[in-house]
Amino acid sequence: MDFPTTCPQCAHVNRAEFADSSVHDLRCARCGARYCVLVRKQKFEVLFDLGTRALMDGYAREAVASFAAALERFFEFYVRAFALEQAAGRERPFEEALSALEGTWRHVSSQSERQLGMFALAYLLREGREPDFLTPKGLGTDFRNRVIHRGALPTRAEVDAYAAGVFTLIDRLLTELGAGAAHAELVQEQAFAAHVRGLPDGVTVVFEEHPGMFRARRFGTLSPIPKPAKAQLQAAQSASGVNDARAFQQALFEQALAERGSLLRGFKSSP
Repeated sequence: MDFPTTCPQCAHVNRAEFADSSVHDLRCARCGARYCVLVRKQKFEVLFDLGTRALMDGYAREAVASFAAALERFFEFYVRAFALEQAAGRERPFEEALSALEGTWRHVSSQSERQLGMFALAYLLREGREPDFLTPKGLGTDFRNRVIHRGALPTRAEVDAYAAGVFTLIDRLLTELGAGAAHAELVQEQAFAAHVRGLPDGVTVVFEEHPGMFRARRFGTLSPIPKPAKAQLQAAQSASGVNDARAFQQALFEQALAERGSLLRGFKSSP
């Protein structure tokens, strides 16, 4: 999968294949200029945007896999942000804290259940309350397993609901993290800086922030959706039979999609 990027020398639009490291060393197809594109985007953001792009293109089953992976990678991002935030609070050197974190994560890197356990403990220690959303219903586990492991073919409405639930949960946890997210984002910035130091002379460095729904929520124009009062929710549910939490999630997801949907059509699309 690739995305469009503009040559800083001649403004020709090239296509770049998205790298796992978010570092892209490129040569312009028109003028031959070398340049390096560094995409400020976390793995969970890329995966969620891939799911959104697949959903808009009508690939419902593929979208579910990307949304599920995005949620898992966000839990990892949360654990990293928490661990580094705690180390900063104790004035522990960043490199030392990062090394300890990487060594610890290696013990669970191939085991999703253990990663979920680390996230649950990190949430408890940071927020001081149980992560009561970590239920099969709250995570959409049954739906995800039917699609990914048993080959079920979901409807667009089912995928919309699943995407809305994943989006709302990540959005909520990012909001709770607040400035704490910057501790995990600093890891990417350090990797970028190390790569830039090793580039030869004459290579132009370009930092990009591709359109993403979580970036819109955190830094863009997307305004919050107020959650209705309890009485309103009960009245709406009794009248329509629609689960109020699901309705709120759907509204939040649809507003974010409207904010960034047209831009995401260019992200990882065909030329």
